[in-house]
Amino acid sequence: MNPCLLCMNPISEVASWQSFFGLEKNKTLCADCSKRFIRADIKEEGMDERTALDAVHSLYEYDEAMRDWLHQYKFLQDVALADVFAKELRGAFKNTDVIVPIPMHVERARSRTFSHVETLLDAAKRPYKTFLAKTNAEVMGEKSKQQRLEMEKLFELVPGVKIEPITYRLVDDIYTTGTTLLQAATVLKAAGAARVEAVTLIRSMKK
Repeated sequence: MNPCLLCMNPISEVASWQSFFGLEKNKTLCADCSKRFIRADIKEEGMDERTALDAVHSLYEYDEAMRDWLHQYKFLQDVALADVFAKELRGAFKNTDVIVPIPMHVERARSRTFSHVETLLDAAKRPYKTFLAKTNAEVMGEKSKQQRLEMEKLFELVPGVKIEPITYRLVDDIYTTGTTLLQAATVLKAAGAARVEAVTLIRSMKK
């Protein structure tokens, strides 16, 4: 039996024809841990016409279980936890989507040793384009909503990137005030994107 990636208890497997033929992917969570996460599917269409972000789809609520997962994955660098939501994240995109992950600042990436958003997309087997570079090394999670809104430019296009007049899909781990996604969308729109939507694994209602 495979151990649960969160509680490390053995995962009980129920025999099925998929597992018999080796078509069923090994589970990453036990039944008890799986039930702790609340699927939300929060979709916001037709965002404020004054902003560059056209729509956002967030998959899960930010509750205690998700807070524990995010801490263990992102800050304790338990990269294996990227597999936990790979199937759900993979299903949030169309095969034709041009996916642009929210990047980390190079200093943060060096200290954390991995890009948490790109690793999630790798686990979900979704190709992406690294069109954006982060210009500010400050940590968004340590700021209030007002402080986030007052921040200077966070992103710029990677040199040599050409943005076409099509739809781009930004991806981030968590959506709180929307400042990060809005600033990234603004850069893409200014460069010629026709529409910018976003997918986030988590939606936080933090003020």
